Amino acid sequence: MSFPVVGMVGGGQLARMCAQAAIGLGVGFEVLALDADESAAQVVRSAFIGDHNKYEDLLAFARGCDVLTFDHEHVPTHHLDALVAEGILVRPGPAALINAQDKLEMRKTLSAAGIPCPAWREVASASDVAEFAQTCGWPVVLKTARGGYDGKGVLIVRDQVQAQELMAGSNGQWLAEQYVDFSCELAVQVARSPHGQAAVYPVVQTTQRDGVCREVIAPAPIDEDLALAAQAIALRIAQVIEVTGMLAVEMFLTDQGVLVNELAMRPHNSGHWSIDGAVTSQFEQHLRAVLDLPLGSTAAVAPYAVMVNVLGGDHPDVYKAYLHCMAHDPGLKIHMYGKAVRPGRKVGHVTVIGDDLDDLLERGRHAAAYLTGEITQ
Repeated sequence: MSFPVVGMVGGGQLARMCAQAAIGLGVGFEVLALDADESAAQVVRSAFIGDHNKYEDLLAFARGCDVLTFDHEHVPTHHLDALVAEGILVRPGPAALINAQDKLEMRKTLSAAGIPCPAWREVASASDVAEFAQTCGWPVVLKTARGGYDGKGVLIVRDQVQAQELMAGSNGQWLAEQYVDFSCELAVQVARSPHGQAAVYPVVQTTQRDGVCREVIAPAPIDEDLALAAQAIALRIAQVIEVTGMLAVEMFLTDQGVLVNELAMRPHNSGHWSIDGAVTSQFEQHLRAVLDLPLGSTAAVAPYAVMVNVLGGDHPDVYKAYLHCMAHDPGLKIHMYGKAVRPGRKVGHVTVIGDDLDDLLERGRHAAAYLTGEITQ
């Protein structure tokens, strides 16, 4: 059998869950991991151990695969351009991926396309930030153009002095954005294949704490017209940047409608619910898209799905808690990532589906809190 092989750069939990989806599809799947203990490297047949920052490692890995994709956006853009020049299929391609790697490029692209975003400006100094604040007011959201994730590189500054303290000595690019007064945060996931087929998932509501996603409700309990508008914006972005694979569009819901906050071009935490709550999981869909297979149904299998992240607590052994949760609530789906437990680190997630949203939230939160060690009964 000559089924193709997908190579994923990065050995984290997203790659681990893609490996599970690849088994179901019957396609080959390999990962480029920094070390053999990484989440995905533990479960694939033979992980390629190497550094995604080194071109020679990327090229050697890619030559054993039919298509190259990513579980993070931190591969140097010039390396991706060089791989494409070598004839390697890179999906999403570097011209699309730059919009997830560089927040300034993203804002320029979205603004040129008329996509609703918070007011923004490129800034190089604290005085630039203060000038921007004269238009939008304090506080201002200050972001590093590159390298941020899970709240890192995103700072709220309340005056010019604070901006000066944060920007002092930095050689990187900065972006100032309007501080948005929003009622909730939403996310929309779109899959797009090389020949332009697209499929959109239900809009979800996300809850963040300290910059980290804590829980997801699918579908978001919002007005249907708002949900349709959010999906239309996500589909438009996928078309404009010509993404291949999964695209996650994080949004703010405001009194004036939705504003686009961030983009990710890979499976995303906001879509983990789809493993148990949708006909086609985001992980299977990503593989289908990068291989240019027909996309699967995004329909939900129950009225609601709730996903709650499990963050590491003070005790490293969660297995007893895991057993307790499975016995206490057999309807739970508990996904653990094989990662060493550290306080605040994502080590797994819990999903529960059904028709009573309040009940699902209580069950999901209880299980995640027990696994984390926040509660003991």
